[in-house]
Amino acid sequence: MRLFQKNAAGSDRLDAVIGPGESEHALEAKDLSVFYGGFEAVKRVSIGFERKKVTALIGPSGCGKSTALRAFNRMNELISGVRTEGEVRFHGVNVYERDVDAVKVRRWIGMVFQKPNPFSKSIYENIAWGARINGYKGDFDELVENSLKQVALWDEVKDKLKESAYALSGGQQQRLCIARAVALKPEILLMDEPTSALDPLSTAKIESLLDDLKKRYTIIIVTHNMQQAGRVSDKTGFMLLGELVEYSDTKTLFFNPKDPRTENYISGRFG
Repeated sequence: MRLFQKNAAGSDRLDAVIGPGESEHALEAKDLSVFYGGFEAVKRVSIGFERKKVTALIGPSGCGKSTALRAFNRMNELISGVRTEGEVRFHGVNVYERDVDAVKVRRWIGMVFQKPNPFSKSIYENIAWGARINGYKGDFDELVENSLKQVALWDEVKDKLKESAYALSGGQQQRLCIARAVALKPEILLMDEPTSALDPLSTAKIESLLDDLKKRYTIIIVTHNMQQAGRVSDKTGFMLLGELVEYSDTKTLFFNPKDPRTENYISGRFG
């Protein structure tokens, strides 16, 4: 993979050609802090995410987990007054270096949001448009079909690709948004509470997808639902008041936590 950066003239340059085996981590944060004005929402978090695994970030509302997630692909920069310190390393490069192109970062590290947000376009164009503006030169019909198949949506929409995405149910819209993200062939998928606005049946479909998607992508999911984290994730991090309190294999964290704060949260004593 080649990581795109900006040169002094503002055009893309290729920083390096980096092999997939360089690190066990697909993404790594080091002393990551995020500030909203003078408020430190994420406090010196260091964490590494294993390749082609699902990692869940859990914690009470306002603990900083969604802010941390958005920091991994520089989405916080779209919010006025936010400042980020520390490093997020992707293929050995800190994505916060001055000459790294944030748009390219978000191309390789995709994002799925809490509420479905399809474009006001057809189902077909929701997939094709993003790929088109990112320079895709291949067969768009094939791309659309393959992307929709990855999220188990093809059979449901193959006969109505020209219809508005808004005609789909909420669960279908969210799967379409996931298909839109994977159409760009990212390495990492960030998911911020992707099922919180969905009914139980749609939630089950999304959860089932994650097991298939992790064969191709590294997935980091923020969820307020501890049962969901237990069902879908290989590793789990518990955050509290902006700090990463504990991070380990999911079964270990849930059944043998090392920090009493983790145990108190999981047992329902607070949060």
